[in-house]
Amino acid sequence: MNKDRYIAALEIGSSKITAIVGKTTDRGELDIIAVEQETGTEMVRYGIIQNLEETSIRISRIIERLEHRSSIAPRKISALFIGLAGRSLGSVPTEVGIRLPEETEVNDEILRRLGNDVWRTQVPTPLEIVDAVPRTYRIGKQETRSPIGVLATAISATYDLITCRPEIKRNIERTLRDKLHLDIGGYVVTALATGHLILSNDEKRLGCMLVDLGAETTTVTIYKNGNLAYFATIPLGSRNITRDLTSLGGILEEGAEEVKCTSANAIPSEKVSTLTVSGLKISDVSNIVVARSEEIIANIIEQISYAGLKEQDLPGGIIAIGGGFKMNGMIDLLSRQANLPVRKGRLPNYVTLHDIHYPAEDLLQAISILYAGTTHTDIVCLEEPEERELPQLGEANPEEMPEEETPDTGKNPRKSRGGGFFSKFAAKVGNIFATNDEDEDDDELL
Repeated sequence: MNKDRYIAALEIGSSKITAIVGKTTDRGELDIIAVEQETGTEMVRYGIIQNLEETSIRISRIIERLEHRSSIAPRKISALFIGLAGRSLGSVPTEVGIRLPEETEVNDEILRRLGNDVWRTQVPTPLEIVDAVPRTYRIGKQETRSPIGVLATAISATYDLITCRPEIKRNIERTLRDKLHLDIGGYVVTALATGHLILSNDEKRLGCMLVDLGAETTTVTIYKNGNLAYFATIPLGSRNITRDLTSLGGILEEGAEEVKCTSANAIPSEKVSTLTVSGLKISDVSNIVVARSEEIIANIIEQISYAGLKEQDLPGGIIAIGGGFKMNGMIDLLSRQANLPVRKGRLPNYVTLHDIHYPAEDLLQAISILYAGTTHTDIVCLEEPEERELPQLGEANPEEMPEEETPDTGKNPRKSRGGGFFSKFAAKVGNIFATNDEDEDDDELL
């Protein structure tokens, strides 16, 4: 990593939008120097931006606040790495292989040929390939994770093709490029980036499951023998609990969210309470919260069998992240039902959070996107201001010359920015996502 290289990332979620700026050090560490968030609902549904104008306004406000931070000014944010998440993301295991003309030592070029072949795989319409993650290689009957240097006459591999609906990427580009004139440094599959950052190599080798319980979806990634073994998104999240509470009547979603965060528990109480909170009976709240929580947890645990594994195949346990696990009893319920150890995800020691306005557990996904941007490319996301020559004695200073008045259109102030040099790079990133129509029926649950 280069010294004094600045990176910016954006996580667009269903309940909040987070922008984050970090700086790499010459020791290979990452310092998070500034974070800004905007909360909001209905702008994004299941990972797809629904209201482009409102989303662009909120992102613009976030960027403006970041650029006024003393740790960033006078630099300007010109590009962002974008996290991709949502209901339509999933994996498709795919096999590819090539025969070699004679016994040949496997090298990077041969692996590139395998990778190019897998990207040409046809996936169900209208999905597109987001990423291709190698799971294992085979030379003859021998499986290996490190085929470089092995002699072979043929080589095959199993990849996990990460697929998604195209609306996710298309609406992001309409918002950032068309409305805000910001460049996209690259796209990052949020769940994979988070697994790379917060899971230890030992956990991946033993077998573990990373669960991100968000507002509208829950993402599950399972690792075994050091590799990704399963990836799925469940169309259930913590907001389902909130909306269930509004069915009790006399309470809006904002009030129901507060009741959930302060008074709800995923594990039923042994005593029946006669108390009320915000006009709701605690006993009624408990019945609804427990029932929906158990449904969410049951669907999470079922993913283990969908991956062709059993609980005992995951001695590395479950790593829990996401706002949904803030509710009382949710982690305990998951541990009890799965009969596995559960720990909360945390930042590794080589990432330092200097902005103390937000707790680290709320930023794991955004920081993971940022870290992926620092390790996989050499793009710089912040531009230094251009130096101006001072006018010679007797010459007019251009800044003091009267400017032509321009009408106040009321439009977003960032729309005046032109596109930067990152556009060509972003165009090369290519086929990244696929989408589901918003009115599509939810996947069948338990």
